[in-house]
Amino acid sequence: MMELSDAFITLPGGFGTLEELFQMISSAQLNIHSKPIGMLNINGFFNGLLSFVAHDVEQKFITQRARKILISATTTDKWLTNYKPFDLNVIHHYLN
Repeated sequence: MMELSDAFITLPGGFGTLEELFQMISSAQLNIHSKPIGMLNINGFFNGLLSFVAHDVEQKFITQRARKILISATTTDKWLTNYKPFDLNVIHHYLN
């Protein structure tokens, strides 16, 4: 899947969905891919998860730089508008 994809978009789902999301984020951190990772936060479905990620950033378990790997939006149009080419400097930070 990873090799054939241009980007990864997470829709509302359960444990399997979250596992895939975090796998893609971890793979990006390990420089396995440099593809954008998105989350469609439809009707606020992921608000709790995004709050948890913000808390992890505050507690310094996730760096501000790493937080930028995940792009969140409420609609596909907004996601495509917010999408920027993936910043490889985010990935290379972990390798140095």
